[in-house]
Amino acid sequence: MGLAVFYLPELDGAELVLDGAEGRHAAVVRRIGPGERIRLTDGRGSFAEGAVIASSKTGLTVAVDHRGEVEPAATRLVVVQALPKGERAELAVEMLTEVGVDLIVPWNADRSQFRANPERVAKTQSKWQSWAFESSKQSRRSWFGEVAPIASTPEVAKLLADAALAVVLHEEATTPLAALDPPASGDVVIVVGPEGGITPAELDTFAATPIRLGNTVLRTSTAGVAAAAALLARSRWT
Repeated sequence: MGLAVFYLPELDGAELVLDGAEGRHAAVVRRIGPGERIRLTDGRGSFAEGAVIASSKTGLTVAVDHRGEVEPAATRLVVVQALPKGERAELAVEMLTEVGVDLIVPWNADRSQFRANPERVAKTQSKWQSWAFESSKQSRRSWFGEVAPIASTPEVAKLLADAALAVVLHEEATTPLAALDPPASGDVVIVVGPEGGITPAELDTFAATPIRLGNTVLRTSTAGVAAAAALLARSRWT
């Protein structure tokens, strides 16, 4: 199982109290008790580890014996994910977060079949943020993955224009992802289309060379993960 990770915004002090929803989950659901070691993180690079010295239904008290700081990556990995349907949305967010994507940008593409009324937009945003939050803890990230507001096609085009490396995945592209060199700094922006594909009008708006992953066509919930992993293997993972 490994070291359990929980979110705590303030990490000052020799003893830390994990209460609220995180504390109740740790004590009641995870049943973590005295003597067990856990890691607490603020999700912004700082963490503290130690043994639990007290447990109740409201939370845990941890005696800190180790602290650390993780520097942010020089290159920020951004995945623009066209809004999938049903459970594929959760799958995409979870896997992108676990693999190490820094920012997920939900995209209301022409073929996303997403009705952008205010109530549904707010609900979708909340779900995606919750999935990224839980997946960040599950994968023991010190820098939590973030979710941006739902973007329009012109807003995605702006992200691509400002990127150090722009990757628009398209099954009919001739340039392979393997031919690209990850930059040493700046934003790498990967655009993943919906199940119906990116439209010609959207490609024109993006004004970026389409990129293919390989000889097979992946679902929208897995294409971004594959592309992110391929680039990470040649940058952060070396």
